[in-house]
Amino acid sequence: MNLVSIIGAIELGLVYSLLAFGTYISFRILNVADLTVDGSFVLGAAVSAMFAYSGMPVAGIALAVLCGGLAGMVTATLQTKMGIQPILSGILTMTGLYSINLMVMDGKANIPLLNKTNIFTYAEYMFNTKMYKILALLIIIGTVFAMLNWFFRTQLGLSIRATGDNEDMCRASSIDTDFIKMVGFSLSNAIVALSGALVAQMQQSADINMGSGMVVISFASIIIGSVIIKNKNITAGLLSVIIGSVIYRFIIALILTTSFPPSYLKLISSLVVVTALSLPNVKRKIEMNKLRKGRK
Repeated sequence: MNLVSIIGAIELGLVYSLLAFGTYISFRILNVADLTVDGSFVLGAAVSAMFAYSGMPVAGIALAVLCGGLAGMVTATLQTKMGIQPILSGILTMTGLYSINLMVMDGKANIPLLNKTNIFTYAEYMFNTKMYKILALLIIIGTVFAMLNWFFRTQLGLSIRATGDNEDMCRASSIDTDFIKMVGFSLSNAIVALSGALVAQMQQSADINMGSGMVVISFASIIIGSVIIKNKNITAGLLSVIIGSVIYRFIIALILTTSFPPSYLKLISSLVVVTALSLPNVKRKIEMNKLRKGRK
C-alpha cells in the first residue's frame, strides 16, 4: 500500500465510522438490527448533494441529519404504533425511501458535484494541508463522539440503554418505551444520514444505489472494533466503532491492492460479519466439548 491508499483508507474509515455509530445505537444499544440504514444513508447523501449542487453544502448536511431522523421516526412508529416486527419495519421504510430518494434527487439516479463547493472545500482553505479531509472528519467525529458519550449518560440516554437491555422491566418502571424507541431510532438514522451526507460531498457525487450493503459494512466495523476493545461501557463501545471502521477500510484497501476481483468485496464483508458473530459460539462449543471429554 502506498501513502495515497493509506490516507484514502483512513478518510473512508472515519467517514463511515459515523454510519457505524448510528448502527451501534440500534444494534448494540436498542438490540434491534435496523435495516432502515440502507435507505437513510442514501437519503442523507441525496439531500446533501442537492443542496451542495445549489451552493449550500452546510445547509444540506444539517437538513440531511433532520431527514434521517424523520426516517428513523417512521421505522419506530411502524414498530410501536402499528405492531409491525422490527426487521420488517426497517425493510418497509428502506423500500419506501428508495422512491423518496429518487424524488429528492429530482428523478435522477446520480447527482455529480464536480467543481461544486462542499464543506471539504472550506476545510482545505482553513487547514491548508493535504490532510484537510482527515482533520475535518476528526473534528466532526470528535464532536459526535462527545455528544453521544454525554447523551447516553443522561436520564433519557440511560432509559434508551435500559430499554434495549430489558424492555419489559422498563415498562414495569413506568418508562414510555414507545417514546424511547422513537428517540433512539431517530438519533440512529440521523447519524447514518450525516455519514451519507459527508460521503456524498467527499466523493463529489450521490447515487441512488450507494446505500446497498451499508448494514453489512456497519456491522463489520462494530464487530471488528468489539474484538479489539471490549464494550464494557459506552465510551469504549463508541471508540471501538471508530477503530473497527478504520481497520475494515484498511482490509478492503489491502484486498484492492491484490488481484482479487473488487466485485467480491460485499461477499468478503459478509464473511467477516459471519465469522465474528459465530466465533463466540464456536469457542463456547469447543470449551464444552473439552469439559465433556475431561469428565469421561
